[in-house]
Amino acid sequence: MNVIELERRTPSEAGPRKLEYAGQPVAQEVFEEPKHRLEGMGHLPDEYFLMDDHWRDGREIPKDADIFCTTDYGASEGVYLDVYLKWYDESQKRSITQKLATGKTLGENGNDLDRMFLTAAAITKAFHGDHATHARHMKIGGVEEDTGGTVVHLSQQEQKAVIEALMEQRERQEQAMGQTEQLLRRMTGSITEYVNTVGMRPLRMSDFDKAILAIQDGEMSAFQVLCPKVLTEHADDLLTAAAGRPGNVGARMMALVLANDVRFSEEIYRTACQNAVDISDANRVHLLLAAADHYVPQLSPSFHGEIASYAHSDHCYIAKEIIKRCGEEQIAAAPSRLLEQFAADEDFRTLSALVEKGISGGPNAWRTLHMLTCQKQDCWIAEELLEKRMWVDTSDYNALHACVQNDAVEVCRLLLDGGMDFDQYRQWAQTRPCAGHEETLRALEDHWSEMQAEMEQTAPAQENGGMVLG
Repeated sequence: MNVIELERRTPSEAGPRKLEYAGQPVAQEVFEEPKHRLEGMGHLPDEYFLMDDHWRDGREIPKDADIFCTTDYGASEGVYLDVYLKWYDESQKRSITQKLATGKTLGENGNDLDRMFLTAAAITKAFHGDHATHARHMKIGGVEEDTGGTVVHLSQQEQKAVIEALMEQRERQEQAMGQTEQLLRRMTGSITEYVNTVGMRPLRMSDFDKAILAIQDGEMSAFQVLCPKVLTEHADDLLTAAAGRPGNVGARMMALVLANDVRFSEEIYRTACQNAVDISDANRVHLLLAAADHYVPQLSPSFHGEIASYAHSDHCYIAKEIIKRCGEEQIAAAPSRLLEQFAADEDFRTLSALVEKGISGGPNAWRTLHMLTCQKQDCWIAEELLEKRMWVDTSDYNALHACVQNDAVEVCRLLLDGGMDFDQYRQWAQTRPCAGHEETLRALEDHWSEMQAEMEQTAPAQENGGMVLG
């Protein structure tokens, strides 16, 4: 497989064979590629393999950064693998080392340490390349839960014998396929490469199986040959698989599927967008969303907002970028839970963008207002949003009631100014508890009386043809 790059490069205008620098990739996008490869090879640490929080929220890899790994026993349990980035900061005039990711095993004996060193080697080769013909490694004996396997070095003849046996096992034992594919990738680099070089006896794999393996292995040349053969019957599977394949090769595979101008159901296209979100590839998500109207007949108006809501939990920066790129019609149709999600974050800038583009508070606007007014220091956010543009239905007395219970007087006044009827609210609230908020209710009664008086003064002037300023 190709080396994972820590810089973006695109074809140069001077010539398609030349590449020129095009910026830095997002750290989480870079992290997903070695994680995908480790999982495919059976090298993923069995406890966890997580990116450091420092690199979340769309933080980019520093320019000219290099990567290295350290492996050691934990202070109290397990074996730990730490992946670091190191770069020279021109502004500070010094080298900086920052952890990118950490992996941990469940076991803590010598065999676990050996396997974690193999994981570190796999990560190092993924970024630096395999500069020599190294001995391949495999674990023999035991089952997946057994951490006491043996690491052996195989000659080329031994490798061929084991590989052929594993290929035959793959055909006959479907239940063992997952582990078999991990071993094949560990020993050959990729199943696709082995099939192309040696061939499989007997040839029972369909072109579709080979195409999916090519996506998993990142074998672009094989996928280019196989994709046209199976696209008609398997376009849905190819799109969702390619959309979730990390790295530049996954993006190129997805583009190849889309280039054939097929059409997809909204459900399949949503899955593809969600897969792209899950690997933190913002560019891929934006490409899919920008072309959604073309590839999905009768696309739901709320589609873009739904993808933004899906991205919020673990990839909030992608959700923010989607919202920035959406038009008013797309945001107006977006699910109202977007307001709740960003209200929980106290993210005024994004909330403001949503309100300015016309999002509705929906039937659960009271939840958003409750989150913004339960802490007094955040009431100003609710006030600013209501002043920008009305996003609460004037008959949604739950919203007013939530603010009354939080004693957010200024927010309640804005709701009344926006058209909510206080007399109707009091009738509605008779069967709902509101003890302990009498002072707030008195302030609102005074405000409502002032509003009524102003309306009575305005009405005669309008009847007489006068002009009212203010």
